[in-house]
Amino acid sequence: MEINGKTERKNQTNLKEFILLGLSDDPKLQNLFFAMGLFVYVLTLTGNLTIMVLIQADQHLHTPMYFLLSNLSFTEICYITTTMPKMLSDLLSEDKTISFAGCVLQMYFFLTTAATEGALLSVMAYDRYAAICHPLRYTMLMSQPVRRWLQAASWAIGNLNAIVNTAFIFSLNFCASNKIMHFFCDIPPVLHLSCSDTSLAELVTFIISGSIMITTVSLIILSYFLIVSSVLKIHSAQGRIKTFSTCASHLTVVSIFYSTALFTYMRPSSSHSMEQDRLISVLYTIITPLLNPLIYSFKNKDMQTAFLNVLGKKAHCPL
Repeated sequence: MEINGKTERKNQTNLKEFILLGLSDDPKLQNLFFAMGLFVYVLTLTGNLTIMVLIQADQHLHTPMYFLLSNLSFTEICYITTTMPKMLSDLLSEDKTISFAGCVLQMYFFLTTAATEGALLSVMAYDRYAAICHPLRYTMLMSQPVRRWLQAASWAIGNLNAIVNTAFIFSLNFCASNKIMHFFCDIPPVLHLSCSDTSLAELVTFIISGSIMITTVSLIILSYFLIVSSVLKIHSAQGRIKTFSTCASHLTVVSIFYSTALFTYMRPSSSHSMEQDRLISVLYTIITPLLNPLIYSFKNKDMQTAFLNVLGKKAHCPL
């Protein structure tokens, strides 16, 4: 019995790497996924970097709303970069391994940026509430010190989420297969590999991540409840539409981000399908960071004007 115990512990301590099975093992599909993935990654980086540069370059965009949007774009860049380069590399390589430490770090940074994005979205909802419901006090409610504090708090929440969850997940024993049925080290597929009792880790994930999601979603719902109440008091229908249109982009991003996140992390492990989870994760890890700059830019007149102004300055700049 003691010998078996020693053997099991040896197997647990000898696990130095995982194998990421990716989205598909079909070579033709892998080439297609690589081409699509590279295009999306470059487009996402370009879109979010453009938003950050425009906000920095145009004085008219030095407002609380665009300060938060710039932070969201930076978070999106970090968010997609935690998973995409490794996925693209694996699609071109037969060696799809990731070291144990690499898997830990990937999960940590992914959970940090994901929770930070959720917190920033709730802060952006508060910003819309302050602008619409308290326009005369808006400058005070969203002063620079307040914005900096909210920014720091968002990243602190993200780090807390990542530290606790990552610590509990990787304190488990992994003594059987090391093949992760996913394209990155996410919580559900890594838990699926453990030969330990995962109930405590699942409970911690549910409590920590669930608390963050419930709190941020509740703040968003409360903010929009107060916004709607205020907007309905506007007598002009055109005025109501114009006021509420400033929230449309934010509501779209919130809907996409939280619907996929809640579906993935707030279900019991018994209901998880690895194939289904891989497809859903493409939405919140790849598509969402791509859509955010498009959603916030295409119908945003301030961003369009800033873009044209920057192009105009370059056109008139002497060689």
